[in-house]
Amino acid sequence: MERVPFRVRIQKGIYVVIDPFVKLLIKAGLTPNAVTTIGFILNIGVTVIFISGAEEGHRGDLSYVGWAGALILFAGLFDMLDGQVARLGNMSSTFGALYDSVLDRYSELVMFFGICYYLVGHHYFLSSIFAFIAMIGSMMVSYTRARAEGLGIECKDGLMQRPERVILIGISAIACGVTATYIGGDHKWYLPGISFHVLETMSIFTIPIALMAVLTNITALKRLTGAQKTLDSRDEAKRNASQEISGNKLLTGLAVLVMSGVAFTTVPDQGKKPAATTHPVSVNTAIEPQDTFPVPTGNPLQLFYLQRTANTNTIVCELNYDKSGKLNEESPVHVFWIRYPEGGMRKELNYIQRVFAYGIKSQPIGNGAYKLNFVSYRKQTFTLMPSPKDNKYRVYATINQKHAQLTRLFVKVDGGTFWSPNVVYMEMKGIDVATGKEVVERFKP
Repeated sequence: MERVPFRVRIQKGIYVVIDPFVKLLIKAGLTPNAVTTIGFILNIGVTVIFISGAEEGHRGDLSYVGWAGALILFAGLFDMLDGQVARLGNMSSTFGALYDSVLDRYSELVMFFGICYYLVGHHYFLSSIFAFIAMIGSMMVSYTRARAEGLGIECKDGLMQRPERVILIGISAIACGVTATYIGGDHKWYLPGISFHVLETMSIFTIPIALMAVLTNITALKRLTGAQKTLDSRDEAKRNASQEISGNKLLTGLAVLVMSGVAFTTVPDQGKKPAATTHPVSVNTAIEPQDTFPVPTGNPLQLFYLQRTANTNTIVCELNYDKSGKLNEESPVHVFWIRYPEGGMRKELNYIQRVFAYGIKSQPIGNGAYKLNFVSYRKQTFTLMPSPKDNKYRVYATINQKHAQLTRLFVKVDGGTFWSPNVVYMEMKGIDVATGKEVVERFKP
C-alpha cells in the first residue's frame, strides 16, 4: 500500500474543516479568481501593517508584527480556498490556474517587501538581508518547479513549499507579537561570559526568516538537481537512439543521399557520354577497380564533390561568399548539382534534397574554422578552415588515419530499394597534407 505523505494528510484534514465554508462561498457566487484576488488584497494589507509599524511604531512595539502575522495566515487560507472553490464548484480553468500562480508570486513578493521595509526601518539590517535571501529562495522554489514542469518533469519535492513558508512566517510573527506583550519588545537574552545579548524578542520572528532563507534555497537546488537527473537520463536516451539511427545512417539517411539522386535527377544519357577520368586507388586492403565518373573542373570555389551509383549526376560543395566578397559565416558552404546527363548544366538542390539529404550543416569552432556535416549523416564530420600554406579555405578530414584535404566522396550501391539500398561501400578521397600524396579510404557502413 502506497504511503501518503504527511503534508498531504494534513492538507486533506484542513479541507475537511474548510469545505463547509467553501460551499458558502460558492453559494455566494464567488469564483476561484475572485477568491485569489481577495488573498492578494489581504497580502497588500500585510505590507501596509509592516510599513505602518516601521513609520509609526517604535523598535520595541512588536504589536504590528503580531497583527501582520495573523493577517498572513488569514490571507494564506485563501490560497487553499481558491483551489477548493474551483474543484467543488466545478469552475476549474487553465487560465484560473495561471492567474492563481501569478497572484501567489505577487502576494509573496509584496509580503516580503513589507517585512524588509519594517526590518530596515528599525535597523535590523542583518535580518533584512536574510529576509531578502528568503524572498529569492521562495521565488526560485516556485520558478524551478514551473520550469521543470514546462519540460515535462514533476517537481514537487522539497521542504519549504508555499504552505510551509506562509505558516512559518505567520506563526513566528504572531508568537513574536504575543511574547512582546508579556515580556516587552526590547527584552534581551544573555549568555554567561558574553557581554552582548545573543537573542532578543524580535529574534522569535527573525530566526525563522533566517532559517527560511537557507531552506528555500536548498529546496530550489534540490529540485534543480532532481530535474537534472531526469533530464540527463532523457538526453542520454536520445543520444543512444540517435547513435542507433546514425549507425545505420548510410543504409537509411544516406539511402536518401544515394537514392534521391536517382529519384529526383536521373535522366537517360543521350548521345555521347561526357569524358571520364579513372582514378587509381591505393588502400591497405584489396578492393575492386574504382568506378569511372566525370570529374568536375574549372570552379575555383570548389571544395569537394560527391558521386554515387547509379548515375553520373554530381553534387558539388563550394565556398559561399556574400556580395561583398566575404565568406558567409552562417552558411559558408553552397551545395548544388552538376547534371552531366543534361549537358553538364548546374542546378540548385530542391527543398527535400537540401533539408533531408545533401544539405550541409556548419558550426563555427573558432579561428575562422567550421565543423561540417551532411544533414543526413551527422556521424561523419569535416573541417572547413584556411590552409596554412596559402590561407585559402579547404575541407579537411581524417582519411586512412591521415590528416587530408578532402576532394571526393563516393557511394557504391548495388541494388536494394529506395529506402533500403544495398550500400556496398563509401569512399573518401583526398590529399595527405603532410606528403601531398593521394589517400583513399573505403569503409562498409
